[in-house]
Amino acid sequence: MALMNNNHKELGIPTSIEEEQLRGISRSVGEIEWLLLIVVLLYHVFGGSDPDDRPGIVLSMVLYTMSIMGLRYATFFKRESRWKLAVETWIMTAFITWALLHTGRLESPLLNSYLLIIITSALALGKLTTLLELALIAVCLVLLGGDFTLVEIISPMYLAGLFVQLAPMVLVAYITTMFASDIRYGISQKSLPSETDELTEALSARGFAIIADSLFGQAIRYHRAITLLIIECDTLKQVSDEQGHKAGDDLLASLIKLIQAQLRRSDILARQSGEEFVVLLPETPAAGALHVADKIRMAVAASSLTVIGRTVTTTVSIGTASFPHDGNNLDLLLAKATRNVYEAKQAGRNRVVQQSGR
Repeated sequence: MALMNNNHKELGIPTSIEEEQLRGISRSVGEIEWLLLIVVLLYHVFGGSDPDDRPGIVLSMVLYTMSIMGLRYATFFKRESRWKLAVETWIMTAFITWALLHTGRLESPLLNSYLLIIITSALALGKLTTLLELALIAVCLVLLGGDFTLVEIISPMYLAGLFVQLAPMVLVAYITTMFASDIRYGISQKSLPSETDELTEALSARGFAIIADSLFGQAIRYHRAITLLIIECDTLKQVSDEQGHKAGDDLLASLIKLIQAQLRRSDILARQSGEEFVVLLPETPAAGALHVADKIRMAVAASSLTVIGRTVTTTVSIGTASFPHDGNNLDLLLAKATRNVYEAKQAGRNRVVQQSGR
């Protein structure tokens, strides 16, 4: 998984399968955030709050809405991360606590809103973070309980009452984290073999398709350039025939590491088939892609690779295709880049072919 992890990038678009899954979780968290706002708003509108407390509730709803919209729609917060989700749960906790303060404290019917935070944390953030969220909620409950001295707070009677209030939340947290952990494990066991190439640890064709579709959609939506490279090893068949399949496997594993070293962290590298690799270069026009392709070609030609204890040299042929010049969908770019790499091999190998607009 090392090479896959190297493809993560600080962009507002998913550049890994993990981040694509995180975006799905984030959408669900967003729905929970707006649901919480609606619940508090309905309680406020239908007279559940004291008139003297309503200005404070309205202010909290405005600040909460601004915070959520800022985190979800501001350009510099586009990239999803678990830290961002954690911050959103803290904002939800503060909002609920403030609403409870103005709607009856521990007697408020909104008290169970804390369960939304616990479920969110358990599903998206894991056991440790959920435990910390529970501790934060416990502190909020103590503050909402009124003015108590430290001696009163640590008394058995007070702690027993606090435990009774927290027990349902702890139970929900435990059950949800267990289910979430089992689901994540099952998904990882099922998806890992099909989304990564076992030999090279790069993305497989399926894993590449998941990420490439999302990146290409972003390129179309925001009119960004994006380029595809098809890279073929020129000597794989010869090495495999002369030294065995193990030598061919070693050559591919070494070659993909060498290619990866020439790429940015935002670039997506995958093994497309036996001797063929595919690279997606986000926000890279044809001219920039030609430079990258030639950089890869020269690096491979100048390197000595070790296969089954022997030193060999190899070359690669590369075909490129760029959006929007060579096509307006991923299939067209793949077809054009494949034709170009074929022409590169026909023309003598160890070269880059780019014929945009053809």
